[in-house]
Amino acid sequence: MVAKSETFLGNLDDLRAFCAVVDLGTITAAAASRGETKGSVSRRISRLEEGLGATLLARHPRAVTPTEEGMTFYAKAQESLTLLDEAAEAVRDARTVPTGHLRVTTSIDFGIEVMPEIVASFRTAYPQITVDLLNTDSRLDLAANRIDLALRLGDAEETGYRAALILNLWIGLYAAPGYLARHQSPASIASLADLDLIFSRERPGAAGILLSDGRGRTEQIALRPAVRATDFATVLRLSLAGAGIGYLPNVVAARAVEAGTLVRVLAPWATAGGALRAVSLAGRELPARVRVFHDHVRAEMMKRFAVEPVQG
Repeated sequence: MVAKSETFLGNLDDLRAFCAVVDLGTITAAAASRGETKGSVSRRISRLEEGLGATLLARHPRAVTPTEEGMTFYAKAQESLTLLDEAAEAVRDARTVPTGHLRVTTSIDFGIEVMPEIVASFRTAYPQITVDLLNTDSRLDLAANRIDLALRLGDAEETGYRAALILNLWIGLYAAPGYLARHQSPASIASLADLDLIFSRERPGAAGILLSDGRGRTEQIALRPAVRATDFATVLRLSLAGAGIGYLPNVVAARAVEAGTLVRVLAPWATAGGALRAVSLAGRELPARVRVFHDHVRAEMMKRFAVEPVQG
């Protein structure tokens, strides 16, 4: 029958006091080094010995010496305290020194079309931080998946998390120049009904969208898309291929517009597209690696989309 191992349940301060006595040779010196009374340190040693069921120190009139059991215990205890102190220091450093490993999740659309350049520029600025980027449309549990930061798009807010607003989004209409060369560019919202539309995440049947011109005018229109896709990344590629006019978030279409491979249609009409939020676990201050990544994402989004920073 294997004997059941026992776990040390003592007080860490008692353990440190014992190690100080062995290091300095007297209880008086150990007490002075710890800012305690001699009686306090003596009680700590007695409590430790009682908990372990062993005599750790041999008391002499002018000094104390560790017993054989005490010396064995001291060696392991000192090693353990060193590891514990190093671990505590690493945690403290994590609050102020941006280093380590970062796990980030976001939607497939945002992850494919926006995040590569942001991660690349972040790694240039912080090469000491490694990054895992998890692109999925599933809302992963941050704690269960050890995720430091989630970049969420849309209107939904999550309870139990800390969420910082990065910027508000809008959804517009975009088409490839080749498609517009083959079809007359729409002159009005009503003329969209005669063109090939590409939508994402819509139920079968006509899709109702609310468009605004940013000056107080709105238009509600029901359209039957020619092509539906499961995500905006696919809508983008279909639009680039000339399959029709894509209904896309500005952040997803931006790179193609800059390159001239997509053209904005019926500007300034667009739909409010919710917000981009940085979501993290609620609680204490974020580690430095998470803070600098959050700040980098915000700065890059402000720079690329020319909007004023929002308070989050």
